[in-house]
Amino acid sequence: MVNIQKAAIIGCGFVGSTIAYSLMQKGTFSELILIDAVHKKAEGEAMDISHGLPFAHAMDIHAGTYEQIADAAVIIITAGANQKPGETRLDLVQKNAAIMKVIIKEIKRVNCEGILLIVSNPVDILTHVALKESGYSPKRVIGSGTVLDTARLKYLISEKLNIDSRNIHAFIVGEHGDSELAVWSCANIYGISLHRFGQLVGHEAFEQELDAIYHAVRDSAYEIIERKGATYYGIGMAAARIAEAIVRDSHTVVPISVLLEGQYGLSELCMSIPTIIGKDGAEQVLEIAFSEEEKKKLEQSAYELKKVLETVEIG
Repeated sequence: MVNIQKAAIIGCGFVGSTIAYSLMQKGTFSELILIDAVHKKAEGEAMDISHGLPFAHAMDIHAGTYEQIADAAVIIITAGANQKPGETRLDLVQKNAAIMKVIIKEIKRVNCEGILLIVSNPVDILTHVALKESGYSPKRVIGSGTVLDTARLKYLISEKLNIDSRNIHAFIVGEHGDSELAVWSCANIYGISLHRFGQLVGHEAFEQELDAIYHAVRDSAYEIIERKGATYYGIGMAAARIAEAIVRDSHTVVPISVLLEGQYGLSELCMSIPTIIGKDGAEQVLEIAFSEEEKKKLEQSAYELKKVLETVEIG
């Protein structure tokens, strides 16, 4: 039986440890197990984060083994090689696909019953690998997708218009990577179109800045990696938000990476599409009325992902 108050993180590098820290701050779970190929690394991260518990929420955080995560409600996988300066997420595919297969084999060995949340890059490809290797229901295997990209989009719009980012409804879909796209046709601020809102606040030229905002979102990871070597705070908070939506059964809509089964005329690949998530994982993939141009860009993004999928041996 699944313990809804228990979660696990596999991979305790910058991203995994930041997710653990974010979950501790939120108090989402009562038990969090950390697993890493280097067990001492998991022990060290568990110790370091646990020392902050007096300032946060009561929680049992400890290093563990696969045998201890069989009843975890959410298993967050971040293990894999890091993206290096000048390297795309898709460049990581072969080595990280091999690592993912080993992890999924262990998860199956101990009969895990929870939701698998894939964060390792390239996340769309590795979500597909995890789904096929596990044989689990598509509802149970999801990727962090473009949740972070969407947050970046909202942040940049908020900075331009000097408005609370929580009032901005806009999102990124497709590949979490170079072929992703902003769905401007659906974007609004408190129900007001971006163009009209720009006019209302005296920013008449805002619509002309949308392309620059999109490129800034798309290239954010490259910019951060060039400056500090890795990204982890943003994705740490994004993954924690997804895990929280699952355990709280909040039926939240987020653009996670999910298996498409005919939606938008696409199938047999995982990519980011707004999806309702709750305690059972991906409850419903939403079909939204994108513009014709956006549909073509989504199809191109799917094409780019499928080309990479063909290079990965699965099953």
